[in-house]
Amino acid sequence: MSKKRKQKQLSSKQVSYLRGLGHHLSPIVMLGKEGISDTVLKSVEEVLIAHELVKMKIQDNCPIDRQEAAKTIADRTGAALVQIIGKMFLLFRENQEQKEDHKIKLPV
Repeated sequence: MSKKRKQKQLSSKQVSYLRGLGHHLSPIVMLGKEGISDTVLKSVEEVLIAHELVKMKIQDNCPIDRQEAAKTIADRTGAALVQIIGKMFLLFRENQEQKEDHKIKLPV
């Protein structure tokens, strides 16, 4: 899973909107002592396909810096890095195959 995907560029209005949606989310994927493994990347991929927006948490025993971890996962999954706050970060990747009533509709 070392391939890189093209990331979508988000406007400040879109980032603000996604931050609002992500505020109430619980972190679904955790980064622990193994860092960014294929298992973690697979989990992130599955959540992005299902929900388009994923909140992740970096645990205390993670060997990777939060900035580096967030940027690396965003690069490897083709997701846009929406926000990093403390040990949490938020990623977004549009899923064209998602049903219309489940898609996140970004402001223009």
